[in-house]
Amino acid sequence: MDERHFSTKTLACFLAKVILAIIAYSQVNHPLNWTDNAQFQEQTGEMHIPADVRILINRPITMPTHKPTLIALYTLPNGNSIECTVGKQMRPGDDWHYDIQHIGAQTRWLREIVKDKNLIVVYLQTDGKSWPAWRQAHPDNAVLIQAIVDTIRNLFAEYNPAIILTGHSGGGSFTFGFLNGVNTIPAYVKRIAFLDSNYGYESELRHAEKLANWLRNNNDTYLSVLAYDDSNVLYEGKPIVSPTGGTWYRSHLMQHDLASYFSFQENHDEQFERYRALNGRIQFLLKRNPDRLIWHTVQVERNGFIQSLLSGTQYEGKGYIYFGERVYQPFIRSE
Repeated sequence: MDERHFSTKTLACFLAKVILAIIAYSQVNHPLNWTDNAQFQEQTGEMHIPADVRILINRPITMPTHKPTLIALYTLPNGNSIECTVGKQMRPGDDWHYDIQHIGAQTRWLREIVKDKNLIVVYLQTDGKSWPAWRQAHPDNAVLIQAIVDTIRNLFAEYNPAIILTGHSGGGSFTFGFLNGVNTIPAYVKRIAFLDSNYGYESELRHAEKLANWLRNNNDTYLSVLAYDDSNVLYEGKPIVSPTGGTWYRSHLMQHDLASYFSFQENHDEQFERYRALNGRIQFLLKRNPDRLIWHTVQVERNGFIQSLLSGTQYEGKGYIYFGERVYQPFIRSE
């Protein structure tokens, strides 16, 4: 390479790849210490890659190799810990954050319903509890994110796993970091799901083009977008987002851009705006908000993770209602 073109950024990216390759090799060749939960027949293991990202892996104890394996990478919302995101039965004095997502219980419900797949959920938390801040602190974040994804895939290489990119709120920044780092979304990514988390969507960064090519070239890929009208929210008499900064605006912009590639069917009522394409493989489910309330985490709590993983499949809407009562209550851990 001509040294005139060997920039500091290029060197940083190269070094990041080398360092993370060493870490990844160490993780893959030194199996995690798994902790069993016999009640729900699941195991958890923890690692850090890179050093300022905490990763908790939750997998079924029994994983038949003949079943397709899905790994859902769930990137945490700003300010939340993994423990709060997993959730638990509330006791007097507990932090209210333990009761607002329940990804652990929703995962257990999903495993009971979708018996023909191995579902692994991986929780990703930065030390600062903010994926947008983490990306700003790491100019080479696209390289680091790809290394994180590759490392997790390699842990389960014998299962040839598919990847789901998902997360809530600021966790969506991880997904956009991944998209920014690739020219073509890999075929091993089977689902991208935004749970009120697509603040980082930008037309100028070719996000719609990349998503469209991925969806057109792979018939087993899905895009799910859940959001609500945050542009209409008033908190203490003031808006909580700018006119173009919230997920309501970004979701409509994303749908508008994708409409250049796909024909959408629209179905709106008093509660939701619904946009569907490719026989439901693309879905935007956008909650109206005439009362100007904050539904940011409620969307997740009310079966939002379930909906985001089942949209467009034979299981969608069966045994649960998005934004309805919690169907996963029996699967919430007591401790």
